[in-house]
Amino acid sequence: MGRTTLKMPQLGESVTEGTVDRWLKQEGDMVRLDEPIVEVVTDKVNAEIPSPFEGRLVRIKVGAGETVAIGTALAELEVEGTTDVAAEPAQPEADKRDELAPSTPALPTASPAASSAEGDRVSPAVRRLLEDNGLELSQITGTGGGGRVRREDVIAYLAEHRTPTPAKAQPAAASSDPRDELVRISAVRRQIAEHMVRSVSTSPHAWALREVDVTNLVEYRVAQKDQFEARHGFSLSYVPFFIQIVCDALLKNPYLNSTWTEEGIILKPYVNMGIAVALPDSLIVPVIKDADQMGFIDLAHALNDLATRARNKTLRPDDVRGGTFTLNNTGALGSVAGQSIINQPQAAILSTESIRKRPVAVDDAVAIRPMMNLTMSFDHRIIDGLAASRFLNAVQSGIEDWTPASLKI
Repeated sequence: MGRTTLKMPQLGESVTEGTVDRWLKQEGDMVRLDEPIVEVVTDKVNAEIPSPFEGRLVRIKVGAGETVAIGTALAELEVEGTTDVAAEPAQPEADKRDELAPSTPALPTASPAASSAEGDRVSPAVRRLLEDNGLELSQITGTGGGGRVRREDVIAYLAEHRTPTPAKAQPAAASSDPRDELVRISAVRRQIAEHMVRSVSTSPHAWALREVDVTNLVEYRVAQKDQFEARHGFSLSYVPFFIQIVCDALLKNPYLNSTWTEEGIILKPYVNMGIAVALPDSLIVPVIKDADQMGFIDLAHALNDLATRARNKTLRPDDVRGGTFTLNNTGALGSVAGQSIINQPQAAILSTESIRKRPVAVDDAVAIRPMMNLTMSFDHRIIDGLAASRFLNAVQSGIEDWTPASLKI
């Protein structure tokens, strides 16, 4: 018998930590290979982590509700026929197709994870608890791995000393009305909030809007949707059409499909399309890998599969890795215009808004046409207005000039 360590996996490129939501197995339980063992929450995904071995769970090292860094030991398993090993989370390899383009810095770059060495040792929840009670990290003896200070350590310190002195006066509650209700922030909502703040702090966001005529796509979908659903078992949406059009535009405008680094801008000659999926209490962005190489039917099936598993909370860690661009179909929620936040470390995010019939000028006459707004947020370190406009021109013409012959089967 040997022991193996289960570690917090990497659940997305810009994710630095994850929160254990709940353990699906308890100490002493037998675990089969690939059987879900723990549910982990980040700003990108709520995922069940499968066991990399078959054996017995002998020790849980990180309890439910704790937030730890990627690579932190979560538990130990006793595995037959092995020596003591560490089960490293699968890491996405760098794609050999990437191209490093020299960059000319135009604006100062904010570090997405700038913090002190002490700050790196604690979760945001622990930092807030320390600040709220006027405590310094050096006052607390950590009992976590490597001396990491956990929430329980701070609570134990407070219980022992009883009278912590606040470092500063705490703001009064927003309201003391007894009818008010305090809703506790979930782990996934807190992770999303922190990721959004990080993104805005890292990338100087610029924004653009384009109005497009969707007549051709609307007519085709209306004519085909019943037959499509009868054949494939799910409804035909506009999203697979938009994915194909956006992929073509990205390959013609590679800086929209890139990542900023201090060494240069990394161009991606392939498209891993992130699709924003709205859940009742959060947002998840699963990724369709090599979407630019897929036919329409395969795209539609991949999209339906990812969206279904996202809503059922059965996405795998690999499902949210490697995205190069994000498409956000806010039109499904009734939005007509909005500004999305870039999904780090990507260069841009495009939103397809609600399709509405409006009077428009066509050949010096007024006609009623189904119109849609495209809105895009982009990283102004990488992309200027000209590059953004060229990309949006390509998407607009791809939609307005679309015919059934454009469909890549």
